[in-house]
Amino acid sequence: MITLTINGEQQKAEKRLSLRSLLINLGLGEKPVVVELNRHALSPSEFEEKILNEGDELEIITIAAGG
Repeated sequence: MITLTINGEQQKAEKRLSLRSLLINLGLGEKPVVVELNRHALSPSEFEEKILNEGDELEIITIAAGG
């Protein structure tokens, strides 16, 4: 297990977990999101290949349409 900080809260996750898998585990797999990993914005095309590491800090923002 590794410890991640997600939106300011520490959470445990499996080792060798991809960002895409984390988003699915959080119920955000099909939702449009903006993700910042260690203060760097990521493109959605990077989510599958990006493997999370001990101590990573993520900010995850869901995008909602308004009207």
